[in-house]
Amino acid sequence: MITKQKSKFSTAFLAGIVVVLLLLGGVYLLTKYLKQEVVTEERLPMTEVEQTYVSRVQFADPKMSRAANFLNQEVTFVFGTVVNNGPKTIRQTEITVEFRDIFNQVVLRDPRRPWGPQAPPLVGGQSRDFQFNFEHVPADWNQAYPSLRITGLLLE
Repeated sequence: MITKQKSKFSTAFLAGIVVVLLLLGGVYLLTKYLKQEVVTEERLPMTEVEQTYVSRVQFADPKMSRAANFLNQEVTFVFGTVVNNGPKTIRQTEITVEFRDIFNQVVLRDPRRPWGPQAPPLVGGQSRDFQFNFEHVPADWNQAYPSLRITGLLLE
């Protein structure tokens, strides 16, 4: 009788090990093959030429609004226009958006690109609208329009 119970225990133990190994193998395969590839954009250059040209690029028509999305979460929209007042053509720009609190301390800093790499370049004298969406802005934000600063520029 003891050998029969021992035999059942051994069989159940081995079956349990097989199930655990199959689960671990499935998790491994899922994480290996279904892993989302994180694409990080490289920072745009800010050599001396770009730093000098930044003074010719302005932001106009600042606007902001908040709305609730379908999950009833507040989304903050920052709108504006990038104006190229210089003679050079801008292929790409990176704008750092900074939200501040009542003590003027930065509570959120986020670099964004106002248009994608496939968009036509911004020729000298032209302007282009932009919109940034923020799903979460810290509660201690002072509710003022965020500061915008060009932190990367790619010129032609």
